[in-house]
Amino acid sequence: MPERARAIRTAVPALVAAGLLLTACGTTPKPDDRAAGAAPRKTTAPAAEAAATLGGSGTACALPVSFALAEGWEPKAVKDPENPEFAALTRQGPAVVRCEVDAKPAGNIGYLRVWTAPKGPAWAALEGFVRAEKGSSAVTFRETRAGALPATEVTYTVHDKEERAFAVATPEGTVIVHLGGLDADEHRAMLPAYELAKSTTKAG
Repeated sequence: MPERARAIRTAVPALVAAGLLLTACGTTPKPDDRAAGAAPRKTTAPAAEAAATLGGSGTACALPVSFALAEGWEPKAVKDPENPEFAALTRQGPAVVRCEVDAKPAGNIGYLRVWTAPKGPAWAALEGFVRAEKGSSAVTFRETRAGALPATEVTYTVHDKEERAFAVATPEGTVIVHLGGLDADEHRAMLPAYELAKSTTKAG
């Protein structure tokens, strides 16, 4: 194995194992074209119950926000995300990945990834994030709330695979929480964990 490949695998094992390279490409609607109030597709999966908290003091990932995790979801901080050598894996548009929460121990093939971007409107960071996702299409933005915080949410597809994310602005910068999965069925099965994280998000 080449030394560079071994280094990347060591630094960001969860990202490499998922086989998802984050590259800057694609287009999304301009902010004025956002579909206000367009709700994401409903899911019939039962609501997830909180089993742990992520983001606060003593948790696996130090973040500007905290939120609840569903049972079995295992968080892990991404090592050295600012290293330019790993930029293709750790950067997407204006955002840098800080934490990955693996759903495999809970029985699903997917993850929640938490990204941070510089200070600014949440919709701007989220738009730049989606624009950098190669193959993104069918993009719908809406204003919503994450816990008690104002938030922007996006639903979209990447090569016919469903994706969604929400973003909140904090004094330390914008936080983006992104749900990804192996396919549409896995994505829908994991929506309750995503909704749990969104509904319990708190600043600090």
